[in-house]
Amino acid sequence: MSGTSDTNGTSGARRTEYTRDVEDFGTVRVDRIDPERDAPLIHGWVNEERGRFWGMGGTTVEQVREVYAHLDSLTTHHGFLVHRDGEPVAVFQTYDPEADRISECYEALPGDIGVHLFVAPSAAPERGFTEKLFTVLLDFALLGHARVVGEPDAANEKVLARLARTGFELGPEIVLPEVDLPEVFIPEKKARLVFYRKG
Repeated sequence: MSGTSDTNGTSGARRTEYTRDVEDFGTVRVDRIDPERDAPLIHGWVNEERGRFWGMGGTTVEQVREVYAHLDSLTTHHGFLVHRDGEPVAVFQTYDPEADRISECYEALPGDIGVHLFVAPSAAPERGFTEKLFTVLLDFALLGHARVVGEPDAANEKVLARLARTGFELGPEIVLPEVDLPEVFIPEKKARLVFYRKG
């Protein structure tokens, strides 16, 4: 495997942040989300039943666009559209835990970075696809960071089991407080803390 980081966004019109060639899997490319261009695609994904844990069910395309435009305006939270061999396959988000509601639920350490992953629906699911993709994205997230932190829904047993297989340590259950801002509303969430260190 080989990975490259392109923080200048020189890959066409998209702002490409990271690219990695993975043997027997393909080329994974991580681009910053373009709210205007990507909102219709993401809207379709998150409004499927399988996307209920993402918390954006029932949104309109415009609401999805507003959420990611707000995210794009922040220096502490970032949204990415992930491609495999040129095809969009996931949304990946990173955040500074100290600037997020999770900071009310655990003591953030220097070098922590928070992540969220939403894998797109597929007409032909591949065994091991999510684990391989997530391994690449964890390497990307750990550039300049020591530990990945996540807070998946406590009821999402399938994701928790997958995270454990990927090497995450499962922590305690927490209740993330509601966030009600002019730009975005995020309801209270019962979650499970998870932690990952490379190596």
